[in-house]
Amino acid sequence: AMDIEGLGTAVATQLVEKDMVHSAADIYTLTREQLLTLDKFKEKSAENLLSAIERSKQNNLDKLLFGFGIRNIGDKAAALLAEHFGTLQALREATVEKISEIDGFGGVMAQSVVEFFAKEGTTDLVHRLADAGLNMQWKGEPKGDKLAGKTLVVTGTLESLSRNEAEALIVKNGGKASGSVSKKTSYVVAGEAAGSKLRKAQELGVPVLTEDEFLALLGGKAETTAEVYSDGKLVQTIDLAVDGEYRIESGGGWNILTVSGGKIAV
Repeated sequence: AMDIEGLGTAVATQLVEKDMVHSAADIYTLTREQLLTLDKFKEKSAENLLSAIERSKQNNLDKLLFGFGIRNIGDKAAALLAEHFGTLQALREATVEKISEIDGFGGVMAQSVVEFFAKEGTTDLVHRLADAGLNMQWKGEPKGDKLAGKTLVVTGTLESLSRNEAEALIVKNGGKASGSVSKKTSYVVAGEAAGSKLRKAQELGVPVLTEDEFLALLGGKAETTAEVYSDGKLVQTIDLAVDGEYRIESGGGWNILTVSGGKIAV
């Protein structure tokens, strides 16, 4: 799981049988002299394995979590844990409830994680691995929180994004991408030829976003126009790409709106 080249089943079995390795931490204390006692090991193979062990210290956090062999936690679940919590310490302090908040995690998986870190010997293992210099942080791009706690449905054909790309953006920003509309849906992102999902959203009163509105919500694409209302009526549409002043009649008087750098000031 730690992707240590040269440390296959046969070598690992020898290390255990020769009483050299009792836990994962022992791998990082192996010496050249010890490796040369293994069957079919010469100077070059020993050096190569020691180099591979050293390189594995820089593996991403998900590799380490998967390598722990936590019950019910595969490589994909390990990656979700690493991305969500960011550091091994944060995960060790997490409760079942906090872990269960991750999309795709159930109570059984969350309980397995908590039980592993509470188990006797785990703290010592973690400390030894840290002392050996293993990376214990997620190196990937951190997940944003602009859509945290929100469920979005993408329907129809978008102009600049495929459906998979739009759903990836939702997840990247902390939201959940769903394939069906319900009362619990936060937004529906609707493109051209949106069908039954759009109709259901309208029936349930779920907010519907255009592609531009969706991207603006993420901060990835600014709106190019702004609609100005007075007494509930649309009185003017302003081009945000053009700097200048606009006189807007309101309540018998006039307001001056200034557009600068895509933003409006009154």
